[in-house]
Amino acid sequence: MAEGPTGSTVPRRQLGRNLRDLRNRARLTVRAAAAKLEWSEAKMWRIETGQTSLRSLDVQAMCQVYGAPSDLTDALMGLAKETKARGWWHAYGDVIPEGFDVYVGLEEAAESLSVYGSDLVPGLLQTDGYAREIIRTHIRGIGEADLDGRVSLRIERQSLLTRATDPTALRAALSETVLRRPVGGPEVMARQLAHLAYVAGLPNISIRVTPFDAGMHAGVATGPFVILRFPLIGDGAATEPPTVYADGYTGGLYLDKEREVQQYDAAFADVWEASLDEQASLRLISEVAGSYDKG
Repeated sequence: MAEGPTGSTVPRRQLGRNLRDLRNRARLTVRAAAAKLEWSEAKMWRIETGQTSLRSLDVQAMCQVYGAPSDLTDALMGLAKETKARGWWHAYGDVIPEGFDVYVGLEEAAESLSVYGSDLVPGLLQTDGYAREIIRTHIRGIGEADLDGRVSLRIERQSLLTRATDPTALRAALSETVLRRPVGGPEVMARQLAHLAYVAGLPNISIRVTPFDAGMHAGVATGPFVILRFPLIGDGAATEPPTVYADGYTGGLYLDKEREVQQYDAAFADVWEASLDEQASLRLISEVAGSYDKG
């Protein structure tokens, strides 16, 4: 059953990507898998490229053929139900078990990211100590082992910015609030801002700070968000449509309709224009970092 035009393609794409990875790990060609499932190769292609929605029972059959573990099978069956939704909210812990992060998969596939941070340093730019304090506050009562695992995952994600081949391009607009909100105390903040100053020097990363005196701008209304764009193929078309991700306290919102992405593109452009340029931003970051060092 094809999805209606108002639906998000995010769950379809994520489902297809994971099913393709499972098939490859099972060392099955598309033809061999199609034969085992008694489907056409064309149907397999549509599934793996996110061109069609799926019944959860079909996903269960594919997972059985591929030898997927039960927790991943349950997660993908839950994701299949979302491929028919008109819009898509992903609530943490609902149908997605720990270790299966939809956003991380999209982030890893993206060619460029445009990020607006209104209150906190974005995850890809966080230090260990800063990330630890945020996760501990967000998940009350979390054990040390789980905390260590979540911090490690957050830090590991950052390798996409520094990998030797095709590092992801990042533009980050940060409210001045981000610099002055003392997360974890002066030592943690001094290290965090020193890290921002360092990564701002990488050729694929641009950081601008939106000062308090910039007044009203679009980011005040939108709150924090990320715009993900994906690589182009031979004919100039994107491998996947641009996607906006907005993180919330109980879940994240994924938007990929053209009109929605255009609105967030305009919002980011407005914030970027209201921000200090890169050199002035670096001076402000260094200045605020120095105030934490003195503290």
